[in-house]
Amino acid sequence: MPSPLSRRNVLLTGAAAGTALALSAVPAQAGHRPRGPFGRYGSPSARLTPRTLYVHPRGAGDFTGVQAAVTAATGTGRTLVIAPGVYRETVSVDADRTGMTWLGASEDPADVVIVYHNAAGTPRPDGSGTLGTSGSATTTLRPDGFTARWITFANDWLRTDLPGTSGTQAVALKVQGDRSAFVHCRFLGHQDTLYADSISLDTFARQYFAHCYVEGDVDFVFGRATAVFEHCHFRTLIRPDLTAAPYGFVFAPSTAGANPHGYLVTRSRISSEAPDGSYKLARPWVPSSDPTARPMLTVRDTRLGAGIDAVAPYTNMSSGHPWQEQRFAEYRNSGPGAVITVPGNRPQLTRAEAAAHTPGTYLGGRRPRG
Repeated sequence: MPSPLSRRNVLLTGAAAGTALALSAVPAQAGHRPRGPFGRYGSPSARLTPRTLYVHPRGAGDFTGVQAAVTAATGTGRTLVIAPGVYRETVSVDADRTGMTWLGASEDPADVVIVYHNAAGTPRPDGSGTLGTSGSATTTLRPDGFTARWITFANDWLRTDLPGTSGTQAVALKVQGDRSAFVHCRFLGHQDTLYADSISLDTFARQYFAHCYVEGDVDFVFGRATAVFEHCHFRTLIRPDLTAAPYGFVFAPSTAGANPHGYLVTRSRISSEAPDGSYKLARPWVPSSDPTARPMLTVRDTRLGAGIDAVAPYTNMSSGHPWQEQRFAEYRNSGPGAVITVPGNRPQLTRAEAAAHTPGTYLGGRRPRG
């Protein structure tokens, strides 16, 4: 069984190795020129475009931190090229930075890590209470049209960091913008890792995640966005603090009742380092801020590993909002966690119904290149 501290160590080791590679000379190969810390994306002396800024942890770029670059990147359509390294900071991007792109320069998400260690129960610096779930986020993205490639977003707060706290939510990324896209990214945390949300209750933000990796334990993909996860890998973690199932829940959507599209998981897989059957696939989140929410999740053409409780994959978050009254459905899933033993516990789409649950339908015809 992995140590609860091992995840933090692995996270930092991978990124540190990437930093060392970026700072050293890369041997020339036949037919190829050596690449610097920004790979094929130029440098401050040879910018990819005039609107490109470069981030390097040891000063080889325009900025040494991501937040400093974001603050300087005023206007729309700005690009940040981020060199390998561990960027231990919180980052917040205002809604007016529309069309922003972040690129991990090495094109390996393990090399570029944005990480911090706040939780919902962490006291505010001014003594005015605790941070709350949203305030715990390492990275908060509000603009429309945001794109990230080859980046790791992480929150390495551990329950052992603040024993006895009830505020154990620790968000790695909160994204609220419409037309957001994350390709070849990682999202690492424990509880509430990835907050796929919208800017307001009446805004239906569309978000696309392709070839991404997400790990956690309790409700680690949650929120009210219209979010498509395609070719993604979700991994449930061991819970050293628990001795009995359920250890947690993969999805906790809070889709607005008026929104026809919630979370869609397609051509993906769910694996686990926890014992068989110790995780629920989902539970509905009906927040106090939107008591009319009707959470929606469709999981299709996806392999569900043995960590998922195949007999009863869904459960309630609140008895007043039973999962059976929400919009949960599956279609053509495989693996031991997808075996149907109690049909009433596993709502299935018909072939005709499944035709309406595609990335194109959910994203309004806009499907970014994976």
